[in-house]
Amino acid sequence: MKVYTRKGDDGTTGLFYGGRTAKDADRPRAYGAVDEAQAALGLVRAVCERPSELDELLVRICHDLYVLMGELATLPENRAKLTAGTTLVTEEMVTALEADIDATSERFAMPTEFVIPGQNEIAARLDVARTVVRRAERDCVVVHVDGSHVLAYLNRLSDLVWTLARWQEGDALASRSAG
Repeated sequence: MKVYTRKGDDGTTGLFYGGRTAKDADRPRAYGAVDEAQAALGLVRAVCERPSELDELLVRICHDLYVLMGELATLPENRAKLTAGTTLVTEEMVTALEADIDATSERFAMPTEFVIPGQNEIAARLDVARTVVRRAERDCVVVHVDGSHVLAYLNRLSDLVWTLARWQEGDALASRSAG
């Protein structure tokens, strides 16, 4: 099987469960933004310790983002063909992020002022990833359908990535808050 198909040479792309659309249409823009968020999280993984709790969490999130992209790449009329947790975002996926946020937040004292990114490489990469997730969330609003959990997932994910960055700052966060 070859990577290229030449079908997109006309500026269109295929959608999950059929149909084609312009590559610059709202739907490809939305799942493309999620793809960028996933790549940004991969940049975090490239510098974090392995195996580690952070790496395992990032891998799970990256798998979840494939689910989001599957849902976003599907026309509303084909939504019934999606499989919960595989190609359709579930409420349980959102709830899992909330549990991750709560558990991570217990590992550091919450900052009392604006956070300036760049305390260390992992935290800085997480802060960049958070902004990419926020952009993906904005790009997904236009293709949102009732009953979808994509927006809630991305909203929680950006909160989680922020808390992960603060956790990874470790002592630098504590000393900055004390000063």
